[in-house]
Amino acid sequence: MANDNQEQEMTFWDHLDELRKVLFRIAVAVCIIAVIAFINKELLFDILFAPHRSDFITYRALCKLAAYFQFPALCPGEFHVDLINTQLASQLIVHMSAAFYVGLVIASPYIIYQLFGFIKPALYENERKYSTRTIVAAFILFFCGLLLNYYAIFPMSFRFLGTYQVSEFVENKITLSSYISTFTTLSIAMGAVFEIPILAFFLAKTGMVTTRHLKKYRRHAFIVILIVSAILTPADLFSMFLLAIPMYMLYELSIFVVKRAVPKKTTDNH
Repeated sequence: MANDNQEQEMTFWDHLDELRKVLFRIAVAVCIIAVIAFINKELLFDILFAPHRSDFITYRALCKLAAYFQFPALCPGEFHVDLINTQLASQLIVHMSAAFYVGLVIASPYIIYQLFGFIKPALYENERKYSTRTIVAAFILFFCGLLLNYYAIFPMSFRFLGTYQVSEFVENKITLSSYISTFTTLSIAMGAVFEIPILAFFLAKTGMVTTRHLKKYRRHAFIVILIVSAILTPADLFSMFLLAIPMYMLYELSIFVVKRAVPKKTTDNH
């Protein structure tokens, strides 16, 4: 009875206080990493600005492939795009925001650990088992999306849009805020897109999606993927398919995930 009373004494305000502690620890971790990133300004922006240079690893790899397959059009070649600042406080704001985003990304494993620790007592034993695996998978997929954007989607998008000209009389000078905002937006978008298998898993657990449905609408999904790829990337076929191919692979992975998830659901119900 004493234990039951102690459980009942864990009121809404007690849970709120525990959540406050969790959020405080998360905020401290993000701030510490963000401050470290802010102090190391040169390293931070060397990494962020690398895709805008013609010697970036992706461009060099494409040029090697172009030479190997004897297809010169594949090599981006030498190019130069100036980054400029047009507002007084813009550089400081960009510096602070970039450091914050880096702090958020690097601290994300700790953030997930803290949030999962907060909700874990409310889960059943079988829910805890697949929740842990799901969180790890979601984290890995999110970072795969970030890496794909950094090494493929954003560099090719920047290369195309940054050098595209309607006339030789119009020179491209990209603002710093535009560069960083595009980079962060695409990073978040790609990270979210790579969570498709996780979304499919939870939809399968609730019975809203089955393997049969996903296979039936495979063609429709492919069309949607092409449309989304065209929206997220510049108007060139190479960048569009560069995004569409991994997205379609994620769709096929979702079919496999749903196939594995449904039998577990059926077993749990019986």
